[in-house]
Amino acid sequence: MGISSPGIGSNLDVNGIIAKLMAVEAAPVATLDKKSASYLAKVTAFGTVSGALGTFQGSLSSLTSLSGFQSLNTNSSDSNIITGSATNKAQPGSYRVSVSQVAQAQTLASGGYKSTTSTIGLGAKTTINISLGTVTGGSFGVTSTALGAGVVNGGITPGALSLNGTAIATDGSTRSAKLLADAINAKSGTTGVTAKADTTQTAATLFGNGGASTFGAIDTSGGGTYSLSVSGIDIISQATGIAAGGAGGVDAAAIDAVLSGNNSVTQALANANITVSGTAAAGTLRFSNTDGNNINVTESVTGAVTGGIGNSGTANSGYNATTTSTVSLVSTDGTQITVGGSNPGVAGLTAGVSGAYQGATFAQDGTRSSGNIVIDSTNNTLQGIRDAINKANFGVTASIVSDGSSGTPYHLVLASSSTGANSNMKITVSGNNGDPADPSVESLLAYDPAGTQNLSQKTAALDTLANVNGIPVTSHSTGITGAIEGVTINAVKVGSASLSVSKDTGSLTSNISGFVKAFNDLNTQIKSVSSYDPETKKGGDLLGDSTIQTLQASLRRQMTQTISGLEGSKLTSLSQIGIAFQKDGTLTLDNSKLQKAINTNFNDIAGLFAAVGRSSDPDISFVSSRTATKAGDYRIDITRLATQATLTSAAAVPASTTIAADTVWTVKLNSSTSSAAISTASVKIPAGTYTAQELSNVLQASINGASNFTTSGATVSASINDDGTLKLNSTKYGSGSNLTLTSDTGTAVADIFGAATSVDGVDVAGTIGGFSASGDGQMLTGAPGAPTEGLKLEIKGDTIGARGTLGFSQGYAYQLDTLAKNYLGATGILTGRTKGLNDTVKDIGKQKDAFNAKLVDIEARYRKQYTALDTALSSMSKTASFLTQQFASLNK
Repeated sequence: MGISSPGIGSNLDVNGIIAKLMAVEAAPVATLDKKSASYLAKVTAFGTVSGALGTFQGSLSSLTSLSGFQSLNTNSSDSNIITGSATNKAQPGSYRVSVSQVAQAQTLASGGYKSTTSTIGLGAKTTINISLGTVTGGSFGVTSTALGAGVVNGGITPGALSLNGTAIATDGSTRSAKLLADAINAKSGTTGVTAKADTTQTAATLFGNGGASTFGAIDTSGGGTYSLSVSGIDIISQATGIAAGGAGGVDAAAIDAVLSGNNSVTQALANANITVSGTAAAGTLRFSNTDGNNINVTESVTGAVTGGIGNSGTANSGYNATTTSTVSLVSTDGTQITVGGSNPGVAGLTAGVSGAYQGATFAQDGTRSSGNIVIDSTNNTLQGIRDAINKANFGVTASIVSDGSSGTPYHLVLASSSTGANSNMKITVSGNNGDPADPSVESLLAYDPAGTQNLSQKTAALDTLANVNGIPVTSHSTGITGAIEGVTINAVKVGSASLSVSKDTGSLTSNISGFVKAFNDLNTQIKSVSSYDPETKKGGDLLGDSTIQTLQASLRRQMTQTISGLEGSKLTSLSQIGIAFQKDGTLTLDNSKLQKAINTNFNDIAGLFAAVGRSSDPDISFVSSRTATKAGDYRIDITRLATQATLTSAAAVPASTTIAADTVWTVKLNSSTSSAAISTASVKIPAGTYTAQELSNVLQASINGASNFTTSGATVSASINDDGTLKLNSTKYGSGSNLTLTSDTGTAVADIFGAATSVDGVDVAGTIGGFSASGDGQMLTGAPGAPTEGLKLEIKGDTIGARGTLGFSQGYAYQLDTLAKNYLGATGILTGRTKGLNDTVKDIGKQKDAFNAKLVDIEARYRKQYTALDTALSSMSKTASFLTQQFASLNK
C-alpha cells in the first residue's frame, strides 16, 4: 500500500515544496489581476466622467431651445377673477381687465322618461343632424298673455306673482304691462329676469272691419254733445245741434284730418308716446303705445246722439274700452324661468318652469363640424341615443340624469363640448328615403332656436365679455387671446383685476447659473481622473488619456469661440454676459454683468445659447435645424408658393339654394397621403333652403363632421368669393392636398359647382442661401450636403422671388449639447471606450482562467513527481534501516 500522506515516510516537506513552487508558477496571475484592476479603475473613471457630462448636458436642456429665453411672467392682482399666461411675443406691462360675463357651454334637457332602456317610438329609421352655430335676435324667456280687465280696474294683488322664487312687488296700482315690467325689473338683480312691456295696440277692427268704415257720422241735432278721447287726450268733439254730415260735424274724414295734421292733438299724443296708424275712413285706424301703457278709447255723449264707433245712424250711449299689452320676460343667463305666486295667471303667466327662444334666428358656424346620427330599432332608447350621440363626436356630449322622482325621473341631457355663443345647438330630425321621422324621436330631440324647441335650455351658450384697458373684447372661451399680443387672459368669474406681464429673468438667471455650476462640476470630475498630484506623487486613472484630453480641449474651444450668424445681435461671446474662464479651468459668473445684459439685450441672450433663426421677412419662420446645419446668413428665394387643393363653382351661387332630402356625396380628401378608408367619406348634406353663406357653412360643417376625416385630422374650409362663387378647399398645403366630390343621391355636386373641377395643391419650392431645398407643404428644408442641410423654414405670405435673408446661429448650449451627444449614448465615444475596457477585462479574465487551469496541471505534475520521490526516499530509508540491522547482527 502506497504512502497516503506525503513526507511521512521520508520526512520530506512535499506540500511546502509544492506550495513554494506553485507560488513561483502563479506569479503571472498577480500581473493579470493588476492589469484587470487598472482597467476596471479606468472604467470607473470613465463612468464618473460620463455621469458628470450627462449632468452637464441636462443643464443645457433649458438653454438649447429659443422658448427657454423668452418666457414671461404674468401676475394677477386677483387670481379668483383672472389669471394669465404669456408667449415671447408679449410686451411687459400692466393691463386692467374687467370681466362682465364668463363663457359657458349650452345645455339642453329632455322631459322625463320612466326608463333608460325602454324603446322610444316604433324604431322607424330616423336621422338626427346636429349643427352648432350662433343665435341672434329675439330673446330667451316667456311672453305673457294680455292683462285682463281685472288688472285694469284693480291692479295685481301683492304676492300674486313670483319669479325664480322672488316675490314681485305688485299692488292695486299695477294696472298696465309697463308698470308690471317696472316691478319685475326692480327685482332683476335677484331673479335674473328682466321684463319688457310689449307695444300696446288697439284692435285693427276698432274703427272698421275689412277696410269698410263703420264709424258713423255724428248727429247731435237732437240736442246732445259728443267727444272722442284717447288716454285722456281729446281728439275731436261736436257741439249740440249739428246734423250728420253738417258743417263742423264729426265723421271719419274729420278724425283723419285732425290726426294727420300738426296740431295740439297730435302733439299731445306724441307726448304720451302714442302713435297713429291707418285711417278712420278706411276702417284701419289704430293707436299704439310702445312703452306698454294701457290705451283707453272713450266716446263721451250727452243727450241724444247717433253715430260713432261701430255705429251708423243709431243711438250712441257712449263707448269706453281699455287695451292692455303683454309682458316679455327675458332670462339674463338664458336659463328656464320659474313662475310662481298666489295667482300668476292675473299677470298673464302660467305657474311652472318654462322658457324658449322667441323671434330668434340660427346661423350655422361652418368652422364647427356637423353630422348625422341614425336612430332606428337598434338604439331607440335613452341609452342608445346617448351612446350614438357620444360616438358621433359632433361637438356635443350626451348623458342621462335622474331627478330622483318616482314617475319619470330620467332626462337626456345634451351639452356642447365647447363654450361660446357659437356653440348653440340645432337638432334637425328627418326620415329616410322619403319616409317620415319617428314622431316620438322627433318629439324628444327636435330643437331649433328659430322654431320648434322640444328640448329645454338649461344653460345658455355664452361668450366671455370683458374690457381690457378700456377696449371691449369678446371670446368664445374663458381664455381671451388677441386683446394683448402674446397674452392669454383666463376669465374665472365676473369682476375686475389687473394683470402684469414681466420678463422671467429669474428663470434665465437660474438656468445660466446652473450651466456654470454643471460645467465646473464636470471640470472637477475630469481633473480628478486625469491630473497628477505632486504631493501624493500619484496620477489619476485617466492621466494622459487621449479621449479625456480631446473632450477637455473641445469643451474649452467651443466655449471660447464667438458665435457667428447672429445678424444684428450685440452679444456674440459668453464673456459679454459675465461668464469667463479662470486659471484653474473653471467658469465664473459675474451676476452684475449678466443682469446688465438682461436689462439691455434680453432678446439677444437666446442667440448665445440656442439654435436661432431670424428672418427679415415676417412671413418666413425658422422651424428647426440639424447638427450638420452651418451658421450663417442665407438668402431666401421662392420660386413657388405652397397651395391647397381647391374646388370653385363655375358660376356665382344663387341667393337661395335648396338641398334635396337624402343628399349624399362621396368626398375624397387628401387621398394621396392616407389610405382610402381614412381619406374617403360618405357625407350626407342636410336638406333645406340656404342662402349663399349658409350653404357655405353647411357644406364645410358636414364634410368636417365625417368620422374618417375627424380621425385623420383632415378638414376643409368653404367661403363665398367676392364674385359670388363658392370656394371649397382642403386646409392642408402641398402635393398631398387634393379634393374630389362625387354625387351619390339627392342634389348633385354639379347642381352646386357646375362643371368645375378641383385643382390639387403643390409644395413650396425655392432655395436657401443659393443651395437647393426640398418642399413639403409650406415647409422648405435645406438639402443634404449643403451648409443649409436640415435647415427647415415655414414659408407663408403671397410673394415669390427674393424674400430677404435668414440669419442662423448655433449657440453655445446647442453646440455643447451636440458635443455631449457624441460622447454619450449607445454609440458615444465614452461608451465605446468603456466597452473596450470592459472587453479587455473580460479577455484578461479568460487568460486568468486558462492560466489557472494550467496551474492545476502543473501542481498535479509537481505533486506526482514529489510523491514518487517521497516514495523512493521512504523505500530507501527502509532499506537503509534493514541493512543497518543486518550489519549490526553480523557484528554481533
